[in-house]
Amino acid sequence: MPQSLSRIYLHLIFSTKLREPILADSIRPALHSYLGGILRDLDSPAIEITSVSDHVHLLFCLSRTHSISAIVAQTKHGSSAWLKTQGPRYAKFHWQNGYGVFSVSQSGVDEVREYIQNQKAHHQKTTFQDEYRAFLRRYGIEHDEKYVWD
Repeated sequence: MPQSLSRIYLHLIFSTKLREPILADSIRPALHSYLGGILRDLDSPAIEITSVSDHVHLLFCLSRTHSISAIVAQTKHGSSAWLKTQGPRYAKFHWQNGYGVFSVSQSGVDEVREYIQNQKAHHQKTTFQDEYRAFLRRYGIEHDEKYVWD
């Protein structure tokens, strides 16, 4: 088989450093666009990107040629550098050190898109920490709480 083909969907979640609620409503559309551009440049096209004041959700297709960790590192680094240019409020901006990335089946893409689109309403009922813990439980990921939050 001469071609290498794949379609792997991933749901990536990461927060601001110490879950600081710093992402203003006014910056989010540009941030989403910037994040999408980074993913596009990494041959990992975005399907859905949404954020709330303290974290982001990204649904995208994994590149055949880049590792997950490289995509996450470049996405976080590039967007952090960009945010630091967006005014004094963001001058010392940082994302958390870690992240969560979860596989999504082809049949689950629409459900995850809808979930990501409804983040604002979702977070009127639950915190980021509780949401993240639920993902870790759902995917059976063992973790130590003292290393999850920074």
